[in-house]
Amino acid sequence: MRIHRCRRWPRPLGRLLLLCLLAVVVPACSASAGTADVRLRDAATRGDADAVRVALEDGADLESRDGQGRTALLLATHGNNVDAARELIEAGADVNAKDAMQDSAYLYAGARGLDDILALTLAHGADLRSTNRYGGTALIPAAERGHVATVRTLLRAGVAVDHVNRLHWTALLEAILLGDGSPRHVQIVQLLLDAGANPELADGDGVTPLAHARRRGYTQMEALLRRAGARR
Repeated sequence: MRIHRCRRWPRPLGRLLLLCLLAVVVPACSASAGTADVRLRDAATRGDADAVRVALEDGADLESRDGQGRTALLLATHGNNVDAARELIEAGADVNAKDAMQDSAYLYAGARGLDDILALTLAHGADLRSTNRYGGTALIPAAERGHVATVRTLLRAGVAVDHVNRLHWTALLEAILLGDGSPRHVQIVQLLLDAGANPELADGDGVTPLAHARRRGYTQMEALLRRAGARR
C-alpha cells in the first residue's frame, strides 16, 4: 500500500510565502487599529458615547493621541461631553494623561469649572498634586475664574490651598489679582480662608493679598482678610 505524503514547499519558498502573507496582514491590522483610534477621538470630540463604545470594542487604544497630544478623554473634556467622558473613564482612560499644553482631563475640568467631569476624574485617581504649564494646581485657575462650586470640590478633595505657581501666586492671590471683585470671587476668598489659606502669603514682589485687595478697592475681600488675621 502506497502512502502519499503531503507535499512540502521547499524551505526558501515557504519562508517567502510567509513573509508575503505577513506583509499583507500586518499593515491591514495596523491600519484597522489606527482607524479605530481616529474614530474613538472623533466620537469623543462629538460627545457620542455609543460611538465611543463601538470604537473601543473594535480595538481602539484608549490612550492614543492626536497631533497635539490629546487623548480621547481630554477631547471629550474639552467639549464637556460628560457621557463620552464617563464611557472612557469607566473603560480605564488615564485622567492624568497630559497633552502638549500640559493639560489633563482632571486639570482642564478643574480650571474650566466642568464639575461633572471633575467629579469623575476625582473618583478615578486624579493626581491632586499635578500641575499645569504655569506650575499651578487645578485650584488656582478655578479660583481665578470664579468657579465657586469647583473651588469647594477641590478643597474638599484635599488640593493644597497655599500651593504657589511659577508666577509666585496662590489661589488666594489669583482670586484677588485676576478676579473682578464680584460676589463669586468674594465667596471664593472666604472658602480659601476657611480652608486655611495664609492671608499674608505674599507674591513674588512681596505684595500681600490684603495690599492687593486694598489697591483694587475690594472692601469685602479686605474685611475677610483682616478677619482672618491679615495685618499688612
